[in-house]
Amino acid sequence: MADRMTGKVAFITGGSDGIGRATAIRLAEEGAHVVICARRPGPLGEAEAAVKAVGGSVEALKLDVGDAAAYEEAIADVAERHGHLDVLVNNAMSVHYAPILDTSLEDWREDFRVNADAVFVGTKAALRVMYGQRSGSIINIASTNGLLAMVAMSSYSASKAALIHFSAVAALEAAPYGVRVNVIAPGQILTPAVENFAKVDPDRAARSTALIPMKRAGQPRELANAVLFLASDESSFVTGACLPVDGGKSVQMNMPA
Repeated sequence: MADRMTGKVAFITGGSDGIGRATAIRLAEEGAHVVICARRPGPLGEAEAAVKAVGGSVEALKLDVGDAAAYEEAIADVAERHGHLDVLVNNAMSVHYAPILDTSLEDWREDFRVNADAVFVGTKAALRVMYGQRSGSIINIASTNGLLAMVAMSSYSASKAALIHFSAVAALEAAPYGVRVNVIAPGQILTPAVENFAKVDPDRAARSTALIPMKRAGQPRELANAVLFLASDESSFVTGACLPVDGGKSVQMNMPA
């Protein structure tokens, strides 16, 4: 086990699978005590076991980050019990896929509740702690959909774009206190949701992958490595950044599949 995160406490939302689970494992491998939360106890328990399997220190919380009061309380409790909170990774997400005319107001609000409102709540709660300790790193997981327009992704894209801009403002406000706020914008990452989509519509999935300059999807651990960099002291002069982890997709001109 390496030691880039030794002695640090990291709170990771959406930690039961995919990017969240890979991030928890990666930070734990580097010595962090990781707190993972998610709504589903089964996958959450499996993620907890996976972190322990690599010798990591972990605790798991059943939590819906869309419940603002519960999320705020969870962050405050973790900080109080451990005496500090060094890293917050806002990774939980909600996505509705439909044309605007088929998107209900409820679906729109659900994507914003999880992708934007919860990030605001979590960031605010973490800043209360981190301002006092004059240190900390907040990493908000957005999406290349927050940078680029895609048909039938109005609520998801808009909420992720809001997350990106909010994070920039938070970075400016937090900088004088020694706290850094950054964003990672994943492209196509082989999470369980993406793998399931590929099974349902393999032709469309193949076309999507073909549009990536590197001609492949990313692995969750590759995304987790980017989180590790922003969480660690190796990025001590990095704040307000939005880092695409997408195989080059966000910098190319889109062409028809």
